[in-house]
Amino acid sequence: MTSDRTATDEATETETETTQRAGFDESSRSALADALATVGDRWTLLVIAALLDGPKRFGDLQTEVPGIAPNVLTQRLRQLERNALIIARPYSERPPRFVYELSAAGQELAGALRLLAGWGARDAEGGTGPRHALCGTPMEARWWCPTCERTVADEEDEELHFA
Repeated sequence: MTSDRTATDEATETETETTQRAGFDESSRSALADALATVGDRWTLLVIAALLDGPKRFGDLQTEVPGIAPNVLTQRLRQLERNALIIARPYSERPPRFVYELSAAGQELAGALRLLAGWGARDAEGGTGPRHALCGTPMEARWWCPTCERTVADEEDEELHFA
């Protein structure tokens, strides 16, 4: 007896089940895929994180993102500019040189980067996530509705829709 299902079909089905259990519907999976296509490669988020402190020149970015090859940094900067996440402002015509800064859309990634960094710190050996400066308690992220001006409770999580 042979099976008509391939390993790819089974993997896709397992991935779908996992994302459904995590509260992702089809549109949120699509939105996540779009976001990852924009910023999900190895270096892009590190470049964005380096620009959160303010505008930087190419050499400054190479220093702040150790290990990135110049050609890879150039590619990522061009991709981020095409996706309107950074603005490249020329400061020299010959040779052409630019200072790079985050656009408003790029600045919006700051919160997601903080959450991701906090998650990574908790999973790192001996690491801890962000802590409250006054009491030292580990911080937690919560969904907030600016219209209702209240925190969205966990029991309401089925009603959360990701844009």
